Amino acid sequence: MNKIVRVIALVFAAIMLFAVPVSAAKPYQTYTYSIDGMPLNSPDAYTPVMTVNSAYMGLAKAFDDPRDLFVDKDLNVYLVDAKNNMVHVLDRYYKLKFSIGAKKFINDQGVPDELTAPSGVFVNDDTIFVADTDANRIVTFDLEGNFKKIIPQPESDLFAEGAVYKPVALAVDQYGRLYVVSSTTYQGIIVMTEEGEFTGFIGAQKVYANILDIIWRRFQTKAQRELTQSYIPTEFNNITINDEGFIYVTTSSIEESKQQSAIRTKAGDYAPVKMLNAAGSEIMRRNGFFAPSGEVQVDSSVTADIRGASRIIDVAVGPEGTWSIIDEKRQKVFTYDFDGNLLFAFGDKGQQLGNLSSIEAVVYQGDTMLLLDKTADNFTVFKRTEYGDTLIRALEHQNNRQYELAVDDWTEILKRNSNFDTAYIGIGQALYRDANYEEALEYYKSAYDVANYSSAYKELRKGWIEKYILLIPVIAAVVITALVLFLRYAGKINLRAATKGGKRTFKEELLFGFHLMMHPFDGFWDLKHEKRGSVRAAIVYLVVVILTFFYQAIGTGYIMNPRGIYTTVFAQAISVLVPFFLWVVANWCLTTLFDGEGSLKDIFIATSYSLIPLPLLIIPSTIASNFVTTSEVTLVNLLADFAFIWAILLIFFGMMVTHDYTLTKNLVICLCTIVGMVFIMFVGILFSTLLGKIVSFISNIIIEINYRL
Repeated sequence: MNKIVRVIALVFAAIMLFAVPVSAAKPYQTYTYSIDGMPLNSPDAYTPVMTVNSAYMGLAKAFDDPRDLFVDKDLNVYLVDAKNNMVHVLDRYYKLKFSIGAKKFINDQGVPDELTAPSGVFVNDDTIFVADTDANRIVTFDLEGNFKKIIPQPESDLFAEGAVYKPVALAVDQYGRLYVVSSTTYQGIIVMTEEGEFTGFIGAQKVYANILDIIWRRFQTKAQRELTQSYIPTEFNNITINDEGFIYVTTSSIEESKQQSAIRTKAGDYAPVKMLNAAGSEIMRRNGFFAPSGEVQVDSSVTADIRGASRIIDVAVGPEGTWSIIDEKRQKVFTYDFDGNLLFAFGDKGQQLGNLSSIEAVVYQGDTMLLLDKTADNFTVFKRTEYGDTLIRALEHQNNRQYELAVDDWTEILKRNSNFDTAYIGIGQALYRDANYEEALEYYKSAYDVANYSSAYKELRKGWIEKYILLIPVIAAVVITALVLFLRYAGKINLRAATKGGKRTFKEELLFGFHLMMHPFDGFWDLKHEKRGSVRAAIVYLVVVILTFFYQAIGTGYIMNPRGIYTTVFAQAISVLVPFFLWVVANWCLTTLFDGEGSLKDIFIATSYSLIPLPLLIIPSTIASNFVTTSEVTLVNLLADFAFIWAILLIFFGMMVTHDYTLTKNLVICLCTIVGMVFIMFVGILFSTLLGKIVSFISNIIIEINYRL
């Protein structure tokens, strides 16, 4: 009997041992994104502590179809119950204080009235504003729930004929202006006074139409054009406002391809969340690796079986300039700082505490976050963790210019999350403000923060200039003098080679390139008829071009190559030689058929000599890239672009002189040469594919024969 008891006890202990990790499993993984768009696991900033439902609140009748949450300055919670036409007011502990709409109110006409499927609520110092959606109005109450007045549908000629007013969300600024989101209004956010006087629209979404749509609409009837609203801006779905009066708005009706493109380009035109000032100008900072738009890797394992762009349906303002958006598609929360850096993302669909079935709203309540679940008819309370507290404290010290304290906080965060780029940026900013620019550069570099790196480098460079102010003009004078002397020397050699007869030396063949690039018509004529160039010199220039591009790949400064993308000499050789020989062969094939006077050798030499401007200008531009700021990058790129334009013009005129073509004929032949290059590549790829299949077929036959034998 004792043995049986012991066995049962051991089995029970084993079950309990294996049950612990299952019950303690995390309901989600918190993460951020790297510059490559790869998810990086992060410590939890918020952790779920409880779920609040109707029974916990103390409601006599369970709420249904919840649409919005709001928290006032006293941390009271307001829950919009659309099905029961009520707004429940809870204390900070989520216990019912009273319900607006539980009883009919007497409106300003002296008639009993009630809410009709409300969708949004906003509370300021003395008024509760309710978006009474199906009644097409906004109803206001005092903080005790007593009726104050009705703000009716605004009237203006700016509204489209037959327009329907459906307020679903609203925000009120410190001056009493109302910003209303109407689900059927596409002109933007409706702005009006507390008396209901319409003052205008702000923040209308940008409209996109391709040329085919425009042409097609020319042939449509009026009725067909009314049915196809492709030029109508998309409407917003939610709104909130921060203490400075900046307005955050969200939309979920942007085309997915444009939304994903906006993440990479950081453009605000098709962003699912925007920040507007009172005038309606888009002022959101998007300084992170990716613009705030929710999920970045929309087709990866991060999103499990869910694909496509995030569906953003609500936004909430948090402490110290942070703000959060929610993704209805993935049940996730994405939180950013004021500069648009992703601080953390978390959430998932499921049944555990912390998972949601259908996320509907997000709101901050002090150091907690509330997430409303529309399907489960409850909201989950998330408590900020110690890691989250440290993060907010770092932002607070940074915002208050307490940089030494901020460095301590960011350092503590890096001990727990070494992949957190915002911490590196925070430390870099603190060092920058202490004039420790050189060390700040290393932290900015670790976070790939090019903008701040440029600012710190500019200050560091200013110090160098002040220190070596007398040496800089000396170096410039030496470089210019050396260049002038070299060009004079090359000119003398070229002049002497032009007058003497006999065979040219290798030095004369090389230096002739400097005459050719400045005098292309005479130069290419002499190159062909006077034999001033040679194949060996052409090969030297071709090798120099390859080495130039290799140096550009490995020698470009951080600001122009923050991700440190390098290459090999072999890769650069392929990238230069393939198009070079495709051009030579294609041009020779065509000019042979169309009375071209140049041989394959002539075309090879002329094309190679035409590339001389590339090393002459790209090498200096690459060197300069190590000493420029972001505002000066355009000048460096302009120098490199000019090198390519110069080389292309030399190739064009070189072919014209080599083949003795007219300008028009040469232009046609050059265009046909480009087409010929494509054709040769196609044939080459086709042949290599066919050859691979033949080899595979023969090897399979040999294997089969060996197997049979």
